[in-house]
Amino acid sequence: MKLLKLVPDNTNIRFLRWRVPFYVVSLLLMAASITLVMTRGLNMGVDFVGGQMIRVTFTQSAAAPVAVLREEVTALGFGEPIIQQFGKPNEVSIRMKLPEGSDKDAGLADAMAKTITASIKAKHADVRIDGVDSVSGKVSKELGWTAFQALGLAALAVAAYIWIRFEWQFGVGALFALVHDVTLTLGLFAITQMEFDLNIVAALLTLIGYSLNDTIVVYDRIRENLKKYRKMPLPELLDLSVNETLARTIVTSLSMLITLVALLLLGPNVIFGFTAAITLGIFVGTYSSIYMAAPILIWLKVTPKSFVPTETALEKQERLAREQG
Repeated sequence: MKLLKLVPDNTNIRFLRWRVPFYVVSLLLMAASITLVMTRGLNMGVDFVGGQMIRVTFTQSAAAPVAVLREEVTALGFGEPIIQQFGKPNEVSIRMKLPEGSDKDAGLADAMAKTITASIKAKHADVRIDGVDSVSGKVSKELGWTAFQALGLAALAVAAYIWIRFEWQFGVGALFALVHDVTLTLGLFAITQMEFDLNIVAALLTLIGYSLNDTIVVYDRIRENLKKYRKMPLPELLDLSVNETLARTIVTSLSMLITLVALLLLGPNVIFGFTAAITLGIFVGTYSSIYMAAPILIWLKVTPKSFVPTETALEKQERLAREQG
């Protein structure tokens, strides 16, 4: 019985032939993502902006009465709520600013939540309260800064590791690929306005790890081939290296996507954003390993000599002596 092969042996796809158009498209997508984040912004969760979030499901309704719900909550006198669909059409999240003085008296926030939930239950018989989350403004700022530091330090650590293991050009290429992956993922959350919370930060860190793993596999094969084929033009050598690792890349990505798609379709709504971020990350991470991390080595002037140890004067004299002897 023959084993199933998703990629035939001896594939010879000329990936690098289209490196310039793909780089242009990627740079345009990165610019669009940054623009969306700056103009449209991210739908920050309670973790980062502080406040109180109440998750509500209308079990007997096809869609939640958002407009009516907004008027009812506003009439309670706690301020205007931010009400957004949370998963299915009949599920919503109600976000409220914490009442003044709640930093000193936590009971004020609890009292506000109890008043709001009691009012909703009294006016809607089919309502179900799925959860109430409360985070102070001070804690939310600390969480946001810590999350930013985690992402930045993870990316720098990745670049430093690859720099030490290979050459500085490889570190730059890996860092650029990671920035590409994270930027496009942020663009997804800016355009869809899915809630951005600590779960999404965990997804971005997972994405960085996956992208690093795939990039190192490709880079390791490139390094081996640079030592083996010293006269081969670099674009051809990069194509050879990517083709040699293609089967591993596709099998790994496909096995993860099967699980992720199942979670997207059947998983709980509370991890939908997390799953969506990693699913997109699998695509962009695989793409960036081929079309971001590999082609940049051409423009950074990587050559087979990059992995040839520099010969000292003493070593040169010993070599000449051996050759003459």
